Amino acid sequence: MRNPLAGRFTPAPVVEDVQEKAPGGKEAEAGVIRDKETNANYNDDSTDRVDDSDAISLDAQKGVQDIEAMTKVWTRNHLILAYVTIWCIFFIDALQSSMSGSLYVYVTSDFWAHSLTATTSVMSSLIGGLFKLPLAKVIDIWGRPQGFSLMLLCLVIGLIMMAACNGVETFAAAQVFYWLGYNGVTYTISVFIADTSSLKNRALMFAYASSPYLITTWCGGPLAQAFLDGPGWRWGYGTFAIVTPFVCSPLLYLFYVNYRKAAEAGLMTRAPSNRTTWESIKYYVIEFDVLGLLLITAGLALFLLSFNLYTFQTLRWKAPMIIAFIVVGGVLIIAFAFYEKYFAPKTFIPYELLMDRTVLGACILSAVLFVSFYIWDSYFSSLLQVVYGLSVTHSSYIVNIYSMGSCFWSFVVGGLIRSSGRFKWLALYFGVPLTTLGVGLMIHFRQPDVNIGYIIMCQIFIALSGGTLVICEQIAVMAATSHQYIAVVLAIESMFSSVGGAIGSTIAAAIWNGVFPVRLAEYLPAESKGEFSTIYASIVTQMSYERGTPTRDAINQAYGDAQKYMLIAATVVQVISFVSVAMWRDIKVKDFKQVKGNVI
Repeated sequence: MRNPLAGRFTPAPVVEDVQEKAPGGKEAEAGVIRDKETNANYNDDSTDRVDDSDAISLDAQKGVQDIEAMTKVWTRNHLILAYVTIWCIFFIDALQSSMSGSLYVYVTSDFWAHSLTATTSVMSSLIGGLFKLPLAKVIDIWGRPQGFSLMLLCLVIGLIMMAACNGVETFAAAQVFYWLGYNGVTYTISVFIADTSSLKNRALMFAYASSPYLITTWCGGPLAQAFLDGPGWRWGYGTFAIVTPFVCSPLLYLFYVNYRKAAEAGLMTRAPSNRTTWESIKYYVIEFDVLGLLLITAGLALFLLSFNLYTFQTLRWKAPMIIAFIVVGGVLIIAFAFYEKYFAPKTFIPYELLMDRTVLGACILSAVLFVSFYIWDSYFSSLLQVVYGLSVTHSSYIVNIYSMGSCFWSFVVGGLIRSSGRFKWLALYFGVPLTTLGVGLMIHFRQPDVNIGYIIMCQIFIALSGGTLVICEQIAVMAATSHQYIAVVLAIESMFSSVGGAIGSTIAAAIWNGVFPVRLAEYLPAESKGEFSTIYASIVTQMSYERGTPTRDAINQAYGDAQKYMLIAATVVQVISFVSVAMWRDIKVKDFKQVKGNVI
């Protein structure tokens, strides 16, 4: 059975545009062109390499064949029930995520480590994103239900650890488990949506799956406040450790029933591997490129964490630990590149797919958007509460404008893609310009003496553009390949976004830790300079000073100075977005199905 991550990528048959062309005429000759970058054929509408037959893909891996067999035997009612369950899962995850965003600064402040807010997300972002490529292998080789169950277990373990943690170190470890599970659950469900929806409807289905954010935006803040005022933030995490598995169980049941039904119908074949235990271990270590995964994860983590932690060292950049982090991290990243190029039996990144200009452009866009987002968002909730004096509930409303607005607008984008059959124009002429405008305007408007209404306006701009770009980039990577590679290209796109998020968090933390304490020490009145350490370390202490007092004004001004530099960085990086979208082929998605069986 062919492994999509090994060897040269073989395009599936090309589906011509529905416009009739005279056989052998000039129009027929012009209808197919050669893409020199990928050595693949495309028609004049750039409809990509597609096998649109309804037969199970015999050259695909077992997990892909199994899901195609399942969609052939399940009923319309089971399909509808699956999507209802998916909505419920996304609702619970979105509610928990919204609540956690509001609790996060209080957890770190409880341990007198408020300025580690961005730092604790670096490792979790990296591992959560880089693990998706091995996870893509899991769900392609073993199956969708197995991958979903494994990620659900990691999610629950992370929630339990966060509820029981007694220090920021344990909380950071819990974040790794949580985001590994959270990203994994949402990723496997996204792949399942791609498995069960035709390409022209997929943007609408992704929009549907994200729609719970329209509700949880208004619930997350009050829920966080209720836990803070009541049993405490620990029970906020503990409650969801109980609720989440219960909500996910109906989808697991549907998997079990229909996989069994497909097996009884003879649509699933099981060939014995004839491997010993040691041979199986060796096979999966190679198949999942464990050494490559360890090299790139450790290398990026050490290198990026040095920019987060240098302010906590007496010697700052000259500290031996920081120097070691940079040097060892850089060496490991270089070692990863050499290992993947010359020694890896199976490469961690499927370079043949990545070299497709549409896939590469979408992945670059994903990374850039997350770099920019995490730069301006890392201390946004703190800014709203400290500088503008908003409650946890009201600040969560503004923070979640992006989630709510982008999810609402994604329905419009999905409808436009379905009707026009194209997506590139939406990203290039609307999404990228608007997000650049929104982030750029915040350079001026995120200051203590500016009305908060302007910040809300910028958030709306970014929300509308975000709803456009996230949907378009996902459709781009999926439209550029066939069904058997869907899990892989979605994993690549998500890996870029997670690494981008880690880089963004690193830049945010570096700017914050480099600017905020310096400006705070400069602006604090003489009577408050002795409290510098406690003010810097805790958002609760910052808010304990009355608004309008010299100390509170000094804190607010220090926030404004740090935010200015963060937003300049977030705006500059958006320039890359224009180039990345321009790389895409203008693929027409309206005229082919891509997946098999009974789908939406």
